[in-house]
Amino acid sequence: MNRKTTDILDENSQRTTGKNALFSNIDAARAVAEIVKTTLGPMGMDKMLIDNLGNTIITNDGVKILKEMEIEHPGAKILVDVAKTQEAVVGDGTTTAVILTGELLNNAKNLLEKKIHPTNIVRGYKKASEKAYEILEKNSIEIDINNKKVIKDISMTAMMGKVAEGSKEKLSEIIYSATNQVKDILGIPKDKIKIVKSTGGDIDDSYIVKGIVLDKDTANPNMPQSIENARILLIDFPLEIRELESEAKVNINSLEEYEAFSKSEDEYLKNLVIKIRETGANTVICQKGIDDAISYYLAKEGIMATRRTRRSDMEKLSFALGKNIVSSIDDILSNNLGIAKHVFKKEIQKENYIFIEGCINPKAITLFLKASTNQVLDEVERAVEDAIGDINAVLNSKRIVAGGSAIEIELYKELSKFAKKQSGKEQLIIEAFAKSFLIVPRVLCENCGLDEIETMAQLIANHEKGLDKSGIDSFSGICEDTMRKAIVEPINIKLQAIKSATEASSMILRIDDIIAAKKLDIGKNSYNEDF
Repeated sequence: MNRKTTDILDENSQRTTGKNALFSNIDAARAVAEIVKTTLGPMGMDKMLIDNLGNTIITNDGVKILKEMEIEHPGAKILVDVAKTQEAVVGDGTTTAVILTGELLNNAKNLLEKKIHPTNIVRGYKKASEKAYEILEKNSIEIDINNKKVIKDISMTAMMGKVAEGSKEKLSEIIYSATNQVKDILGIPKDKIKIVKSTGGDIDDSYIVKGIVLDKDTANPNMPQSIENARILLIDFPLEIRELESEAKVNINSLEEYEAFSKSEDEYLKNLVIKIRETGANTVICQKGIDDAISYYLAKEGIMATRRTRRSDMEKLSFALGKNIVSSIDDILSNNLGIAKHVFKKEIQKENYIFIEGCINPKAITLFLKASTNQVLDEVERAVEDAIGDINAVLNSKRIVAGGSAIEIELYKELSKFAKKQSGKEQLIIEAFAKSFLIVPRVLCENCGLDEIETMAQLIANHEKGLDKSGIDSFSGICEDTMRKAIVEPINIKLQAIKSATEASSMILRIDDIIAAKKLDIGKNSYNEDF
C-alpha cells in the first residue's frame, strides 16, 4: 500500500515540490540581486546595516552586505555563496556576479513558462557559457604586468563608487608600491600585506610602511622608545621561568634552600637576558609572555621588547626581516637577527603602536589607513582589499577587458549571433543567456541617472558598428573606448562571475523539491506542476 510523503515526514517538517519549489528559489534569488544592484558602479548607492547590538555598517560592497544580512531562504543563500566565492577567488566583482545570477534565473523563468524543461535550460546555459569564455578571451588584451600606469588604472577602477574614490590617486600609488614589494610568481599573498587603521585625519594621510606595525606597547615602560639600526630577534617561546612537569615536585625544607632556589631562578633569567644581549640584539618581539623580571633586565640592557604578539604578525615580521622565528633558547644566535633601520613606539589617537620600518627588501609590509570615522575607515579598507584583489587577478591572467559594461554588450552581441546558428529550443535558451548580460549596463544606466532606453540603444548600435570597447563612463555618459579612458578590469573577474552565475543558476534550476525539517516562509504559488 502506497503512503503519502506527508505521512512519513515529521509533523513540523515542510515539503514544497515542482514549480512551486523552483519558482520560490528563483524569486528569492532575484530578490537578493535586487537588494545589491543599486550598489553597482561609480554612482552606486550605499547600504546601512544595523546588527542586533546596534552596530552600524555603511557599505556598497556586495559581499559585505550579503554576509551581514541574515538571509534564511535556502535558495537565496546560494547567491550569498556566489558572492563569497567571487570574493575568495578574485577579490572583486561580487555585485556583478550576483545580479548576473539573478538575471539568468529571471530569463530562465520565462523559458520555464514556455514549457521548456529545466534540464534543457541548464544544458543550453552550459553551452552558452563556454562560448562566452571564448568571446572574453578574444576581446581581452594582454598587458605588461610591470607597467605602473596599467596597474594603477586597474586599482583606481576597483575603487570607483566607494568612499575611497576621492583619494584614489594617492591610494593607488601606495597600493602599487605595496603589491610590487610583496608579489611573487603566484601573485600577491594576502597574508603579506597588513592593514592598520586609525581614525583622525584624511584618507589622503594614509601611507605605506616598509615593515610591520604592531598595535602593542613595550613590555616595560623603562625600555627604549626608539632604536636606530635595530637588530631584531623573533621569539615564539615564553621568556619566563620554565614550568615544572605536571607531576613534578620541588621539596624545600629550609629557608636557605628556598633562597637558593629563588636565586637559581633569578640567575636563569639573568643568563637568558645575557644570551640575548650577546647576540647583539637590541629589539625582541615575543609571541608568548615575558616575565616581569626579564623585562626589567632587558630594559636595563637598553633592549626594547614586546610580548604576546599575534602569530600572524610574527609571520609577517619573519617575511619582512627575512629571518626565521626562534623556537628554542639554543637558537638565540646572532645569525637569526633581522635588521631594520628604525624601531619606535608611537601613540596615535590614544593607541600605542610599535613601528618596525626600513627593513631591507621586505616581503611583508603595512598599509596604515587614515580616515575621519570608523565607518569610513572600514569602507576604505574594503576598497583597498578590492583593489589588491583586482591587481592580483591581473597578475595571474595578464589580460584585461574594457570596463564600463563594454564587455557585457559585446558578450550580448556575439552570443546573440551564436544563438542564431542553433536550432529549436537551444536557440531560445542561448538568446536568454545572451540577454542576461544586458542587466549590467542597464543597472549602470539606472545608478548613473542616464536614460536607459537611449543609452542602451546607442551602446548596442556602437558595438554593431565595430566599436567593441564602447561602454559607459559614469560621469560623461557613453564612451567610444573605455580602454582609452583607463576604465578596465582583469579578465579573471568576468570569467569567474560568468562561471559562478552559470553554476549557481543551474543548481537552482535543478531543484524541484524542498524538504525542510521546520516550517519555512518560502512562499507558495499555484503554478502548474508540469514542466
